[in-house]
Amino acid sequence: MITLNRREQLPWHEGLTVQDLLEQEKFTYPHIVVSINGTVVNHDAYAETLIPDDADVRVIHLIAGG
Repeated sequence: MITLNRREQLPWHEGLTVQDLLEQEKFTYPHIVVSINGTVVNHDAYAETLIPDDADVRVIHLIAGG
């Protein structure tokens, strides 16, 4: 299991990448910051960054406003 944004417990499987998780959970905002266990993942590395079992994953949408 992984924890997503301190709220959801999601099933984990071997080979789960950041890109897989974003697609699975339908995160579609163009500006997203992802961290795994407190370490920010570079956007260019989403497809190859593996998420370990029991990870604390945070996905933050960057939205401009006024």
